[in-house]
Amino acid sequence: MFHRRYCLSLLSLFVLAYCVSLVSAKEPKAAKLPNVVLVMADDLGLGDVGATNSQSKIKTPNLDGLAAEGLTFLDAHTPSSVCTPTRYGLVTGRYNWRSRLAKGVLSGTSDHLIPADRPTLGHLMKSAGYHTAMFGKWHLGWDWSKDKNKIDFSKPVANGPDINGFDQYYAHCGSLDMPPYVWVDTGKPTAIPVREEGVTSKEDKYGWYRKGPIAPDFEVKQVLPHLFDKSMAYIRERAKPENADQPFFIYFALPAPHTPIVPLPPFKDASGLNPYGDFVMQVDHHMGQLLDVLKETGLDENTIVFFTSDNGCSPQANFPLLKEKGHDPSAGYRGHKADIYEGGHRVPLIIRWPGHIAPGGKTEQVACLTDVYPTLEAITGQKRQPLGGEDGYSLVPLFEGSETNGRDTLVNHSIGGYFAIRQGDWKLCLSRGSGGWSAPREPEAKKQGLPAMQLFNLASDPAEQENLAEQNPEKVKELVGLLETQVANGRCTPGEKVANDREINIQP
Repeated sequence: MFHRRYCLSLLSLFVLAYCVSLVSAKEPKAAKLPNVVLVMADDLGLGDVGATNSQSKIKTPNLDGLAAEGLTFLDAHTPSSVCTPTRYGLVTGRYNWRSRLAKGVLSGTSDHLIPADRPTLGHLMKSAGYHTAMFGKWHLGWDWSKDKNKIDFSKPVANGPDINGFDQYYAHCGSLDMPPYVWVDTGKPTAIPVREEGVTSKEDKYGWYRKGPIAPDFEVKQVLPHLFDKSMAYIRERAKPENADQPFFIYFALPAPHTPIVPLPPFKDASGLNPYGDFVMQVDHHMGQLLDVLKETGLDENTIVFFTSDNGCSPQANFPLLKEKGHDPSAGYRGHKADIYEGGHRVPLIIRWPGHIAPGGKTEQVACLTDVYPTLEAITGQKRQPLGGEDGYSLVPLFEGSETNGRDTLVNHSIGGYFAIRQGDWKLCLSRGSGGWSAPREPEAKKQGLPAMQLFNLASDPAEQENLAEQNPEKVKELVGLLETQVANGRCTPGEKVANDREINIQP
């Protein structure tokens, strides 16, 4: 009797287990969150990439291939037309002018700009379970150890990308033409400078960089390939079986094609234009290598790749010479890096996500790099918070075929701290001139008695040649009021009012 009950019990357990297995088999497994590789070039113009400018004279086959497999934005913008503030906007999803940096950029010795309690992409992705890494040009300041204002390179660096949510980083502090030329690996300088180095613009008008301390393991001409090697090594490490259950997020901020413009063979003289064109070709080549590593490691199908630039092309590229050879880094738009005009902040933005973004798509929807934050927030299934991404709109609806994602305004900022606000086809520049480096600069524009504001209709006048402010005073008033509201609210998205970090005057 006991034996019979025991057998029935075993049979019942077996049937129960079998039923559970059938139910479990029918339940879909939770989709693994995608890896994310966010690459931002430095001073790359909209017109330099074939995918965003069919008239480009620079060959960019790898970036064009990325676009053929993903979505290309034809009306994408940086929040600022210069380095540091755009990086702030990308990392925080918040317009840079809300921070303490009212204009200009930081140096290679500046203290940290983003406090530890400010939400960032690093924090966002860590909270979703990601391993997070940053490589390249930080340019958001960190705190060197100093003794009487002299840096002690033997001591750790404080308040680097690690306080902003990155598990590890390998970076230099400022632009590649800003000393000190020292690698910092997650808080630790990798070598101590033993000499100073620099190249003047007279010695090399493309490859110059300011004189300053340089470490023995820092070779300026090798910085670009070196950083790609580091990033690709990281991807291979994260692809190992022991790391397979944790997705990764890379923020890779390239130092190129910003000065020093130092293309290496076989790219040197390869463009038929000048060293700038050659350097862009080298950037494209290395991007191809990185994409190949994703395929080799089997990570390609579950990895989102973003590629963009921090602002428009710099005049260091030699616009007059490039124009003679039929190439325009600004793709017909007015101005360049530092300016409030379109050439200062309209940039390439290409996003590939196999299985989620239809290949070969293009969109005319206005986008801003502050939109990356809420996009990744949505992809990782996190709820919007009062802080973080205050000035961003998720791009996910555009991935899914929608014509709009809710963004109907855009605020841009120039190196001089001048504002522009756009709604629809109308763009109002609160400046007399470029607000930056191209003519007329603000002092000259003021001497010429030019109007205090410029209103353009980008549909009929994409090159911003005809100031319509005098003929449309109501539109000017409307756009000024809209900008004032977005400044006062501390955000341009729906949500509770939040504070800016400083008092802001929209007409400096």
